Parts: sequence; C-alpha cells; structure tokens
Amino acid sequence: MAQKSKTSRKRVVKVEANGMAFVHSSFNNIIITLTNTDGQVVSWSSAGKMGFKGSKKNTPYAAQVAAADCAKIARDAGMRKVKVYVKGPGAGRESAIRTLHNEGIVVTEIIDKTPLPHNGCRPPKRRRV
Repeated sequence: MAQKSKTSRKRVVKVEANGMAFVHSSFNNIIITLTNTDGQVVSWSSAGKMGFKGSKKNTPYAAQVAAADCAKIARDAGMRKVKVYVKGPGAGRESAIRTLHNEGIVVTEIIDKTPLPHNGCRPPKRRRV
C-alpha cells in the first residue's frame, strides 16, 4: 500500500509598495514583521533568528541586524513605504525603525501600540534579595 506524499506549495503573498511594519520589543527579544496592507506577512525576523542568545537579544545592535535582514527581503519583493507599529518596552525600538529607513524603506508614520494597564491586575509582590 503506497502512501501519497503531500506536496505543500508556498503561499503567494501579494506585495504592494505600501505596507506595515510591526516591531515587538520585549525585555528578552525583538521581533520585526513586515506585512502588506491586508496584514499578510511578507517577511519577518528576530534577534533570536539572527543568532543572538541570552541577554544579547535585547540590545539595539541585535534589533538593527534583525531589521536589516527583514527589510532586505521585503525591499527585494517590492515594498517601498511602511507605517510602523511599535509595541513593548525593549531597548531596540528606535534602532529597528532607523535601520528600516536606512535600508531603503521609507517610514511614513510611527504609532506606539504599547499596552498600558488601567489598574488591572495586581502587581507581583516585591522581590527580596
């Protein structure tokens, strides 16, 4: 009984000149995602994907390297302008945006989407060292 092998085709994403960039910057890592206007992912990268480990992942240099990798793929696909949505308190926020601009993708708008608690959850108890 021969089993058929499934061949999966790569999903084709329509790349326009305009798009969106999402920079998620936590205390541990930074993730940059470039999408078209519909929200379909064109390219993504992170500090961990670029080979940084441990505390080196949350540095401006790691964010710069990840943003350059992500922007190169999207620029080759045809993306030219992006709106940047930044989320999180990490260190590499500004350097990621600056690198996107230096790689030839024009940043038209920067929007901060960092969630702020309206006195929601009770904070964890104070650390005793």
